[in-house]
Amino acid sequence: MKHTLKYFFRIWLLMSLFLAQAQDIIPKKTSSERTKIEGEIPEAPKQAVAKPVAAAKTDSIVPLKKDRYGVRVGVDLYKLTRGLYDSNYKGIELVGDYRLTKKYFLAAELGSEDKTTVDDRLNTTTKGTYLKVGFDYNAYENWLDMENIISIGLRYGVSTFNQRLNSYKTYNAYPYFGEIPWKSSGEEFNGLTANWIEVVTGIKVKVINNIFVGFSLRMNILVADKKPSDNFENLYIPGFNRTYAGNFGAGFNYTVTYFVPLYKKTAKTKK
Repeated sequence: MKHTLKYFFRIWLLMSLFLAQAQDIIPKKTSSERTKIEGEIPEAPKQAVAKPVAAAKTDSIVPLKKDRYGVRVGVDLYKLTRGLYDSNYKGIELVGDYRLTKKYFLAAELGSEDKTTVDDRLNTTTKGTYLKVGFDYNAYENWLDMENIISIGLRYGVSTFNQRLNSYKTYNAYPYFGEIPWKSSGEEFNGLTANWIEVVTGIKVKVINNIFVGFSLRMNILVADKKPSDNFENLYIPGFNRTYAGNFGAGFNYTVTYFVPLYKKTAKTKK
């Protein structure tokens, strides 16, 4: 019996030593692994506390752009100076416009002309006044405070004038015996009128503060006119210029104008 107890005691001691060594060899579980094994809820990771950020600097306030509105008046330098080198012409034209909106301008021209026209068989003098009224559309996008204009527009023109037949030459169907000489007349035709539509394209550039220089081209279509007689047509109409092919005319002007500002409006900014 005593030997048996000693035998069991030795076996228990060996098993204890073996279990102790096995415990040292097996790696210890991490806390997360123990949590998974034990089924515990893992702790939420601590969130980093945001540091206070200095308030962003606000953008500087940009002043709103303001467009100037007013009246522009001036004179056509071409008609004013033409009489210096053309003895058959005297004339003057006053021009003006008023800014209605950002793009549209109400425009007008008022003038007077005295023109002698020498044709192959007629020598006539035309005197009269005219008025043109219409609008211009500015197609130019200005930068900053620029006020230049590239425009296209329409006018309706009205003229009242008289014609004087200075001299004429009778048509000679048989020039074998020479040309028939000019004959003086002096006959006058008063109370003549004409109406036309005018397409205008031009530019205006600000050269000095409030002073603009402009140039425009014009194509005219005659709507109606009162002729001097059945055998005598209007060769020249004040404001319309020389008539070509009956109903068409053309012209141009070179202007200097002064802008009179009346008020300002804040320009709408594009988004």
